[in-house]
Amino acid sequence: MESFSEPLLHVDMDAFFVEVERRRDPSLIGVPVIVGGLGARGVVASCSYEARAHGVTSAMPMTEARRRCPDARFVAPNHSAYGDYSHEVFVILRSFSPVVESLSVDEGFVDVSGLRLHCDSPADVGNAIRRQLRSDLGLPASVGVAATKFIAKMASEDAKPDGLWVVPAGTERTYLAPLHVGRLWGVGQATEARLEGLGIHTIGQLADLDDDAAVHHLGTAHGRQLVSLARGLDDRSVIPERAGRSISVEETYPTDLVGKAVIERELLDLCDRLAVRIAAAEARGHTVTLKVRSGDFTTITRSQSVAVPVAATSDLWGVVQLLYLRIPEVMRGIRLLGVGVSGIVEADEPLQLTLGEPPSDRAGRVIDEIRQRFGADALKPARLVDDRAAETPEEMGHPPSVE
Repeated sequence: MESFSEPLLHVDMDAFFVEVERRRDPSLIGVPVIVGGLGARGVVASCSYEARAHGVTSAMPMTEARRRCPDARFVAPNHSAYGDYSHEVFVILRSFSPVVESLSVDEGFVDVSGLRLHCDSPADVGNAIRRQLRSDLGLPASVGVAATKFIAKMASEDAKPDGLWVVPAGTERTYLAPLHVGRLWGVGQATEARLEGLGIHTIGQLADLDDDAAVHHLGTAHGRQLVSLARGLDDRSVIPERAGRSISVEETYPTDLVGKAVIERELLDLCDRLAVRIAAAEARGHTVTLKVRSGDFTTITRSQSVAVPVAATSDLWGVVQLLYLRIPEVMRGIRLLGVGVSGIVEADEPLQLTLGEPPSDRAGRVIDEIRQRFGADALKPARLVDDRAAETPEEMGHPPSVE
C-alpha cells in the first residue's frame, strides 16, 4: 500500500480549560465561560466560543473581558485538573501512534504514517482520535491534516471548533495564498506592519516576494524562513523526544505579595503544580528556572542546572529556595512568580546515582502514582493545606484594612 500523502496531524483541544471546567461543573455548558485570574490584574487564560462571540480573547485583561461579556461565568483556573486531563489526552494520542510531539498541555503533532496498513486515510485517523477524545474524556478537539507540520497547524485553526480540515499534498500554496499574512508563524505586530508597508497583505503576496527583497526588508534568517513558510515549505518531522522542551507554571497575583513566608508558600505551591505537569509529561528536567516580576514590572530570572534531573515537588523546592536567595531585596513586592524546568529527559531514563546514596525519587514516584489514581489534589505538602483563612491580611500579601 502506498504511503499517506498527508501523514501529519495537529490535534488542538478546543477551549481546553473551559471544557475541563464544564466536565467538572455541567452548569457551565451552553453559557459564556471565561477562565482566568479573577483579580484586577488577571488575564483571560481560556474562554468559551459563546464568550468569544462577545469579543473576548485569550490574554485579554480580565477587566476588559468583564466589560465585554458581563453575563459570563468567571472561573479561576484549576491547573491540577488541567494537568490530569492533559495526561489523558496524550495517552489517547499515543495509543494511535508512538510518534507524538507535545507543544503544550492541549495540543500536539501526531505522525500517522505507520498506520497506512490499518487505516484508509489520515483523515480517518483524525476523526477516530476526535471520537475517542469525546467518548473517553468528554472533550472536543480540532484536527488539521497535512503533509507538513506548519500546514497541519494552520488547518487545525480552520477546523475549529470541533472539526477536521485536510489540506491535500500539493495544494499548500493555493490554500495559503488568500490568508492574511499575520497568520504565519513568526509574524508579530512589527513584522506585520513592515509587510503592510510593502503592500503585502496576504500569504500569497509574501510567497511571490523575491528572496533578495525578503532578506533586505526582513533580515537574512527571518526573511528566508517567512518566505519558505509562505510557499508551504516545511521539512520538519514530528519529534517525540523532549530534549528541546520546557515545562513551566506561573501566577500573576491580584495584589503584590509581601513577606518572606507568603512568597515562599506561593513558590512551594508553584513547585507542586509544576511537579504535576512534569508527571503528566512523563519527564524530568536538568535545569530549574525561577521567574520573579515586581510591582513595577521589573522582571528577573535565575536558573540552576543539576546533575540528576528533577521532577518531584521536594527536589524542585530545594533548588527554587536557593534561586530565590539570589533575587535582589528590592524585588520583595511580587506581582508575578514562575517556576519551570528545561533540559527535559524521559522519566524512565536511567539516573546516575551518587555513591553511597539511595535513589532520591522513590517518594516522588509514589506521590505520582497516588495522584494519577486519585487526582492531583490527593496529596499536597503540609504547608499548602494549612487553613489560609487563619492568616492575617499582611501574611497573605494584602495591606491590612483600615476602619
